[in-house]
Amino acid sequence: MLPSARQIFEAVGCSWATAQRFEEPIREACRLYQINTPARVAAFLAQTGHESMSLSRTVENLNYSAAGLLATWPSRFTRQMAEDMAHKPEVIANHVYGGRLGNDTAGDGWRYRGRGLIQVTGEVNYEAITEALHERMPTVPDLVLNPEKLEEPLWAALSAGAYWDDHGLNELADLGRFDKITTRINGGQHGKADRRARYSRAMRVFAH
Repeated sequence: MLPSARQIFEAVGCSWATAQRFEEPIREACRLYQINTPARVAAFLAQTGHESMSLSRTVENLNYSAAGLLATWPSRFTRQMAEDMAHKPEVIANHVYGGRLGNDTAGDGWRYRGRGLIQVTGEVNYEAITEALHERMPTVPDLVLNPEKLEEPLWAALSAGAYWDDHGLNELADLGRFDKITTRINGGQHGKADRRARYSRAMRVFAH
């Protein structure tokens, strides 16, 4: 099964226009990566819905307050640094991501900030996702040279599908191990309540 715009609208809680815009990209991602059972689709939409704020955001929002910076990256900011960088997204990205994840050139932290429905972050991961997508879609653009492409619905959805496949998340969805999926995406259980609420809603949608 592949989700319809109506099912995406009901499962994700996005606007009808957003559901229509993402219908074909999500269906293509589900087709390419065998996200094709109610359990798999429900888990996929719950996780991508959380990560993208109901498909409304395909690029990372780094407009943090000082308190937000200290809470999110306590080891990377002193209070003074957080106050100096607060609400400066480009400065924050270059500080947090610069010099890691393959970001070796000045400005790479901002250039390769999180994008897609499951946020791809860092030059090394942009390169890896390009290679992974190329195995299924030879027409994929070079996302290292064109990182903003991951903000487009098609590549935002397909990159999430490739990540899902690479991390064995269909198998976990089959077993109902939703919290384990969260850990593989997030590294922990950040946003657990919202993710699980989305999962419950999506499971109801695809139970019919």
